[in-house]
Amino acid sequence: MPIDSKFPIEDYQRLLDAYESNNTTNIAEQRANLLARARRFALDIRDKYINPPRTTDFAVLFLPTEGLYAELLREPGFADELRRLKVLAAGPTTMMALISSYQVGFATLAIEKRSSEVWKLLSAVKSEFSKFQVILEKVDKRLEQARQEISIATRKTGTIQSRLRNVSELPAAESALLLSADNDADAAGIEEISEVLSADDIDD
Repeated sequence: MPIDSKFPIEDYQRLLDAYESNNTTNIAEQRANLLARARRFALDIRDKYINPPRTTDFAVLFLPTEGLYAELLREPGFADELRRLKVLAAGPTTMMALISSYQVGFATLAIEKRSSEVWKLLSAVKSEFSKFQVILEKVDKRLEQARQEISIATRKTGTIQSRLRNVSELPAAESALLLSADNDADAAGIEEISEVLSADDIDD
């Protein structure tokens, strides 16, 4: 929002002097000069600073004394004339209120402008969340299936252990004899394989 401070100190001082001398003709002349200077200020601000969309489509003419501000607004239709130029006049006491009110207005406009974007974002998040929910349901089914298989395996393990407890252990001597017989058989088998290989070598 463009803001430019203007203070036609010489024109304003001449008007004050005319008021002190109580010269009606001089007062009217100095008031006309002051108003003409203020109009040129407004035109200058409009042409230099108002540049939508980089700026707002209006600007503020700040008048640094209450007397100057009151003097200009005392002229009938002057405020409307500035408004047609898209320039607002503000004095020291009205400047802060003007800025605060427009700040709130700009924030509201920004929220309204972004509301559609926020709505689209929420819709997208909702869609993705639905997909995520489907994935979670699939994972839950797989976990449930795994839990069932583990439960079945646990029951079968218990059955096997129960049956193994019913098997009698062999005496130590019988176990040793059985293992010894197995070792002899393995040795005989190896010896037979060696003889076959040797015979093949001779034939070659």
